Amino acid sequence: MATLPAHIERILDLSRWAPSGDNTQPWRFEVLGDEHVLVHGFDTRDHVVYDLDGHASQLALGALLETMSIAASTEGRNASIQRRADTPETHLLFDVRFQPVTGLMPHPLATYIEKRVVQRRPMSMQPLSGEQKRILANALPDGYQVIWYEGLAQRWRLAKFMFDNAKVRLTIPEAYAVHKAVIEWGARFSNDKIPDKAVGVDPLTARFMRWAMTSWVRIGFINTVLLGHLPPRIQLDLLPGLRCGAHFALLAPFPLTTVDDYIAAGSAMQRFWLTATRLGWLIQPEMTPVIFTRYIRQQRTFTKVIKAGILARTLNERLLHMLGARNVASLFFMGRAGARPEPVARSLRKPLSEILVGTSGNRASTPVIS
Repeated sequence: MATLPAHIERILDLSRWAPSGDNTQPWRFEVLGDEHVLVHGFDTRDHVVYDLDGHASQLALGALLETMSIAASTEGRNASIQRRADTPETHLLFDVRFQPVTGLMPHPLATYIEKRVVQRRPMSMQPLSGEQKRILANALPDGYQVIWYEGLAQRWRLAKFMFDNAKVRLTIPEAYAVHKAVIEWGARFSNDKIPDKAVGVDPLTARFMRWAMTSWVRIGFINTVLLGHLPPRIQLDLLPGLRCGAHFALLAPFPLTTVDDYIAAGSAMQRFWLTATRLGWLIQPEMTPVIFTRYIRQQRTFTKVIKAGILARTLNERLLHMLGARNVASLFFMGRAGARPEPVARSLRKPLSEILVGTSGNRASTPVIS
């Protein structure tokens, strides 16, 4: 194992707080020198329906690299990042080299890396000010844009859209397998999963979900006979979709097609999210309709449940109507934002010691992500 310089340890310890889907943390760090780290990036496409072609993981890797660049400034360093082009998409490698810069001040967003959280519950309906929206738009790189959905009528439109999409999410076995793996029951905090206290449902619904999720047969029966998907859809999508300051969509300057497109989009997403945190705003990603409708546009089957596939096609038509075909091709992130309250539970991160890999004759193996 290469020696871990103290400044590199501090940079990596801060960087690991980057966001990732369901707290999967699809990365490992390999220290190659006093100013050189190799980032191993993985994806979950083989077993996670939400990670179509690894794009969700690639967004997370982009957010990680952006976070590393910001974290480096706290140690008086710039970060130069280069992807190794000869590596497979399922195991991307990024050389990150740090250069000391005399007099470099910490980036103003560095303070908010650990403070950035997800709030799945209803939030304040306080609207964003024009100045706040301007600051958030300016946080995005040139050519990227944010579209806001504000006011009761637009919030209802988006809340209903997310509520209908949640029926797909909660009634297909492909998503059930993911949900069963990523929730840590009876917890306020989790290093590698989502604690159930942060999921966003009331205690009674949480107990019911825990009981129901022991088997897909049980879930299928409850959904069919008792409409068991309704309480979580109301609590996780409809009510929070109404009780927020706004919904938003982030668009790239062009349709996203390559790994590098998604890495760059993930960087923009993290810059936007950290800026929102600096302004005192909380964010809840609304990514499943983005992903499911992309399956539809690519004419790919993602579930064996026929009714869910039909509903997903309808949702794709609604998304196209809301954004337009050109914008949908450039869409990479959707979410809702609110000024408060702060969540009482959250996902943490694996300790740095668990995501460092050695260099002595070992190649980092693919981590088990659950």
